[in-house]
Amino acid sequence: MRRLAILLTALLAWSATARAQATITVSAQNLVAADEQFNVTFTIEGESRPSDFQWEPGDEFQLVWGPQKGTSTSISIVNGKKTQTSQTTYTYVLMPRATGTFQLPAATATVKGQKVSSRSITIQVVSGGASAQQGRQQQGQGSSGNTGGTDTPGGEDIFMRLTVSKTKAVVGETISATLKLYHRVNIAGFEDARFPAFTGFWSQEVQAPQNIEFHRENVGDRIYDAAVLRSWTLIPQQAGEITIDPAELVCLVNVRDRRASSGSIFDSFFQDEYRTVRKRVSTPAVKINVSRIPAGAPASFGGGVGSFRMNATLSRDSLQTHDAGTLRIAVSGKGNISLLEAPKVDFPPDFEVYDIKTGVDGNTKTFEYPFIPRSHGDFVIGPVEYSYYDAAGGKFVTLRSEPMPLKVSKGAESAQASAGGQLVVNPNRKDVRDLGSDIRFIATRKPALARRGYFFVGSGLFWLVAALLCAIAAAVYFGVRKAAARRADVVGTRRSGASKMARKRLALAGDFLHKDLYGAFYEELHKALLGFVSDKLAISAADLSKENISERLTAAGVSVELADRFNGLLDACEFARYAPSEGHDAMNAHYEGAVAVISDIDSSMRKPSAKGAGAAVIATLLLLVPIEGRTQTVMPGSDRVSASEEIADQVGNDVLRGGGDADALWDAGVAAYADGRWEEASAAWQEIADSGLESSELYYNLGNAAFKQDDLAHAILWYERAVKANPSNADARYNLDYARTQVQDRIEEVPEFFLETWGRKACWLLPSGVWAALFLIFLAATLAMLLLFLLGRGGARKAGFFVGIATLVLALLCLDFAFWQRTDARSDTGAIVTAPVVEVKSSPGSGVNLFVLHEGTKVKVLEQVGDWCNIELADGRQGWLKVGNFDYICTFGNINT
Repeated sequence: MRRLAILLTALLAWSATARAQATITVSAQNLVAADEQFNVTFTIEGESRPSDFQWEPGDEFQLVWGPQKGTSTSISIVNGKKTQTSQTTYTYVLMPRATGTFQLPAATATVKGQKVSSRSITIQVVSGGASAQQGRQQQGQGSSGNTGGTDTPGGEDIFMRLTVSKTKAVVGETISATLKLYHRVNIAGFEDARFPAFTGFWSQEVQAPQNIEFHRENVGDRIYDAAVLRSWTLIPQQAGEITIDPAELVCLVNVRDRRASSGSIFDSFFQDEYRTVRKRVSTPAVKINVSRIPAGAPASFGGGVGSFRMNATLSRDSLQTHDAGTLRIAVSGKGNISLLEAPKVDFPPDFEVYDIKTGVDGNTKTFEYPFIPRSHGDFVIGPVEYSYYDAAGGKFVTLRSEPMPLKVSKGAESAQASAGGQLVVNPNRKDVRDLGSDIRFIATRKPALARRGYFFVGSGLFWLVAALLCAIAAAVYFGVRKAAARRADVVGTRRSGASKMARKRLALAGDFLHKDLYGAFYEELHKALLGFVSDKLAISAADLSKENISERLTAAGVSVELADRFNGLLDACEFARYAPSEGHDAMNAHYEGAVAVISDIDSSMRKPSAKGAGAAVIATLLLLVPIEGRTQTVMPGSDRVSASEEIADQVGNDVLRGGGDADALWDAGVAAYADGRWEEASAAWQEIADSGLESSELYYNLGNAAFKQDDLAHAILWYERAVKANPSNADARYNLDYARTQVQDRIEEVPEFFLETWGRKACWLLPSGVWAALFLIFLAATLAMLLLFLLGRGGARKAGFFVGIATLVLALLCLDFAFWQRTDARSDTGAIVTAPVVEVKSSPGSGVNLFVLHEGTKVKVLEQVGDWCNIELADGRQGWLKVGNFDYICTFGNINT
């Protein structure tokens, strides 16, 4: 109590000192006309009266009258203490000498020996005439020559204006609008006020005064009395040019109704009367250009446009299971605070979260998240992220709170359940529930990119491998059969070994030549010649006459000259055996001649078979060349197919060899998608697709990027392409089914035959390339079983027959599945509607509107006539749709699809 008494005493002393200190205040109009007289009043308050007051108006103003001094004194007695206050006023009447903005000098005075001074004020002087108040003062000064009439207010005497803080904004940006009334007349009242509806805006009244207070304003160098009628906060809700409708108001104006003068000196007092007229004023329409918020908003964007702060707190940092808690998030700042959406908060698993409670208090909006934890443990809520668009900076700003730890201990029910030794079933058991649904994540591993439209099945490499397998099987078959035949053919064996035996005997003859053994040399040389021709031509020793040898050699394709050379060598050997030695040179010449003639005969007899082998190789190559051409699938629109093949030939191999750029683009897209930059990820993957490469994973990722950008039509389009490239891609098929649930059109498909459904599901188990590889494996197995059947004996033949039939059926089934996927992928009939809304007509160009389709709906293109295509829905309905409202699913033949 003592401290409180001391404080009150000090406060009273300070108040008395403040009252005792004298001050000078000044009051005057801050806006006057050049021909207007106005008052300037100085007021001095204090315990004592001032002395020696001094003030000069300056050169810019003329002193018309003054100063007029006035004094007043007030005395108050509180608790026996007397307090006296004195107030002294000095009033001047001034008139401006020129137009412009001028400073009135400060006034000075002496109070109790102390000098005090006033502040200097600024006055603006305009040449546009006085305000309504001055005009009312002059209305009574009519001229004696007045012949009567009515002073009707014009458009410059009274009008309204609707001013906005900005004429260019983005959706959600706050705009201030103020409606003011300006007049220079005598207004008696208002009626029939109509304010704008603000269509296209969210609006809220800020000022709606009951008592309208006017103040002076300079408009076009003229003085008007102005007052604020209404002010609003506007937030545009749509993009484009939005027009604010005019505001209207009927003003009741008192106007002078002058009568004709009678010549009396009393006319100026009695001849004028006033009457009230209604003057309707309105504002011009105001146009606001509103642009969309740029794309690429973060996932935590809550619709805020402006500048904000965020604070997140928990009601308690420790709870028991099944106790209620509250997360409170307060977002404050400048902008569309009332339209902010609740931030997305990821609560720990097994937390029951209830409806969010919101509240707005001035520039702060609060969100309360009631929750109940059902399990005990240490949890962390947050951090909470909230993004808004900063219109001034032209960028998105993300606010992030700190992580909020929460300790949850076991409640009473949990403690009782675990205290006893008996098995107690938890009463809060429940099924695992889905918290939300979304598409599956992108493929991150680098895919095996291939040229657009390329399939292993039906390619030249595929047929070459199949042909090689058949050729190898044929070679094995004929090789085994030939070996067996050779083993059974004695004559053939001698024929094939003729050259070998001749070389051995010639080698022995060569040894005799080096030793200069004349008789032995010629005898061995003679044996070599006769043995060679005997083995080569299968001639018995009894038939080895020269005539018979010549005849058989000629029949075998040996020239007559070569046969004569051979017989000449035989004659030389026989003559040398019984004649004296002719020397070493003659022996050497005969030896070389024998080697040459044997080699030439052997070569002459082999040429026909060599030619036959070469012809067989050429025939095989000629058979392989057209196979690739026969496997080309011609789809509707042959120009598109040829264009794709031409582009593939030009860029396919180069791109495949330069895979480094594709890998870099793939990694950049994965990183951008993980950071939520959907547009950058889509651009990186699109660049890979534009280069002529494709894969199911690439199309799948492009579909995910389109889905995240709310482009449902192109998301479905890319998913369709992904499952066409690889029907066994389970992620792509799941996302396609999920995206189809978002399509507005629901079309019941005509059910297909159950066997076709089973076959399609079996075909989708593996990609086309795997089915093609399995075909080659089963083909090899079939060929092996065929060889076993043809070359084996007994039980082996039987096993080869039955196993071969089984492998042949599997091979044909795999080949059918591979070609099925290839044909389906290259089918140019499926398409996805990409226009938001499109009407389907009964005939091209004109006709009855049959039905309306929305983006994402799948159609089948039957034929094209000019710019119109005949399409069919899954339920069988048909109609005509203009080209440009859909995109083909098939990318083969359209590098820019």
